[in-house]
Amino acid sequence: MVDTEKGEFSGVNDTVKQKSLGEVTKVCLYTTFGYPHTSCGCFEGAAFYIPEVDGFGLVHRGFQGETVNGLPFSTIADSTAGGRQVDGFHGISIEYMRSPKFLKADGGWNRVVWLPGAVKERVKDFIPKEIVDKVATENDAKTIGELKTFLEERGHPIVATWKKPPTIEAPPTTVEAEAPLQAPAGMPVAAIPTLPITSGGYKIIFKNAKIYANKVIIRPIKGEKAGGREE
Repeated sequence: MVDTEKGEFSGVNDTVKQKSLGEVTKVCLYTTFGYPHTSCGCFEGAAFYIPEVDGFGLVHRGFQGETVNGLPFSTIADSTAGGRQVDGFHGISIEYMRSPKFLKADGGWNRVVWLPGAVKERVKDFIPKEIVDKVATENDAKTIGELKTFLEERGHPIVATWKKPPTIEAPPTTVEAEAPLQAPAGMPVAAIPTLPITSGGYKIIFKNAKIYANKVIIRPIKGEKAGGREE
């Protein structure tokens, strides 16, 4: 045992380093930050960080539509699949939600703010009684703004940790790169500690970034004049 709180074991580290040919050197089993465990992509559900409220959402593979942060399960799953360690994303099982070590290093159920009603019904006997009615489902909140209001009205423990009101809106931002991409108005394009994006043979990695945009335009830059303007 290397770290009891985060769930780090020397034998696990040695094994993942060997099996990944050195690509992964360290794994912590009970946290989504720092060195979260890797996943192939066939996990039953996923935990995802919601920076606007400093809490976690949970979603299972069978959930239809978009989660409270505007992303479907497929997008969230892709962010943590393929053997990558991406802060804020964690492939999980429903059974793990019943464990006393569930997200232990991140605050456990006191940090969970949203999950589908179907999952909540399956694990509600394992959610602390004092918080079970304070965790929102898709029937309570469909947007970040609605979620923030719900958490404040219900007195979720996470509210007491907010130093200032989370930022929900920001001025429009334009990003220029290589292929067309647009996002709905007000939707968070990237709001996690680490987000790798691969497109057109290039990898773009956002570190500790919150990016909001009413519109994102990605297009090739053909050339620049001496003054720095596009030709």
